Amino acid sequence: MNSTGEPSRGGGGRDGKAGKDTVRRHNLSLVLRAVYEEGEATRAAVAARVGLTRAAVSSLVEQLLAGGLLSERGKTFSGQAGRPGTALRVADTGPAGLGVEVNVDYVSVCVVDLAGADRVRLTEHRDNRGVPPEEVLARAARMAGRALESAAERGLRAVGARLALPGLVSGGSVRQAPNLGWDRVGVEELFAGALGEAAGLGGPAVGVDNEANAAALAELWFGGTGTASGARSFVYLTGEIGVGGALVVDGSLLRGAHGFAGEIGHLVVDADGPRCRCGSRGCLERYAGQAALLRGAGIEESAGAAGVAELAARARRGEPRAVQALERAGRMLGLAVSGAVNLLDPDAVVLGGVFRPLMEWLGPAAERELADRVVSGLWAVGSGRLRASSSSGDAARGAAAVVVRGVLADPAGYAAPPV
Repeated sequence: MNSTGEPSRGGGGRDGKAGKDTVRRHNLSLVLRAVYEEGEATRAAVAARVGLTRAAVSSLVEQLLAGGLLSERGKTFSGQAGRPGTALRVADTGPAGLGVEVNVDYVSVCVVDLAGADRVRLTEHRDNRGVPPEEVLARAARMAGRALESAAERGLRAVGARLALPGLVSGGSVRQAPNLGWDRVGVEELFAGALGEAAGLGGPAVGVDNEANAAALAELWFGGTGTASGARSFVYLTGEIGVGGALVVDGSLLRGAHGFAGEIGHLVVDADGPRCRCGSRGCLERYAGQAALLRGAGIEESAGAAGVAELAARARRGEPRAVQALERAGRMLGLAVSGAVNLLDPDAVVLGGVFRPLMEWLGPAAERELADRVVSGLWAVGSGRLRASSSSGDAARGAAAVVVRGVLADPAGYAAPPV
């Protein structure tokens, strides 16, 4: 991979063998990604797509089949003259990604196969606020260990794990996670050690990211936003206890100079507003986070997912307090996001997490603010640019898919060893 994150284009090394190995690794990735993107393809179709000869593609396919990264699924007919080709798909066994989301009131674990399918899912609802990080991460690691056992029964082996957390993440540590009460915690090392104990020696390598970033990647890769007809540049907001955010520009995360870009929940919408856990005043999440929404509607903040369902039910019945709480949150969302839209000019704003089931009441007020405040004139009410997230992705799946993308980028590094 080069500095832009794209596969290197040949070259490498001073001797011919090193150069040939580099080119072959690159071409293996080209072929595997072509099959992944098509869902199913013949050798001839792959050759036409990637610009290699059929003989070269056949040789690469045989290596990918032997490595357990591709599988053959019978014959496919093109409608043209000639013999039918063998249909290729990415394997539904073999290398997989493990994603673990640790949030304020739940932990979710999933294993994703090479096709991006969510094959194993475990979720535990528990309040993690005020609980020592070591305890929370150990519990998450035990859940991950159980998920790995289930994955192994399905013929899957996790080649990497990625942890998603609600806070400022850098260098394997959480610099600050106000809603969890964590400050400067070496989460990568702690989780890797706990996972090693839960899964035994040789557990997958661990990486860490912000949960909104992981959820935005899931939206890009698995939701309608990332399709050819959808947006590849969007602002993503996830409503949980607080409000997380991520920025996707031309299909890539915009991380910022230090990896902290996208903290929309801590944009100030009222300088004289209530004190936020981050230490500032009037942050967006004090008006639009799950806790603020439930509190505004007169529902116990500790009710969690059940409280969000109750809020939606009350709004559907037209109860004034619930409707007013949602409209106020929508206005604040629109106010905060309009600044990001003016700055970045995205194709869309996507609302995920608890915002998704509440979109019916949040959306209109947010749209009015965007229409009033975005200077381009492209964000009129009813433009469709403010969207609910897809149901196909979440932070755990996005985190696991990052691992899978690593396999697609360099399949030679993950192929099963020859028997």
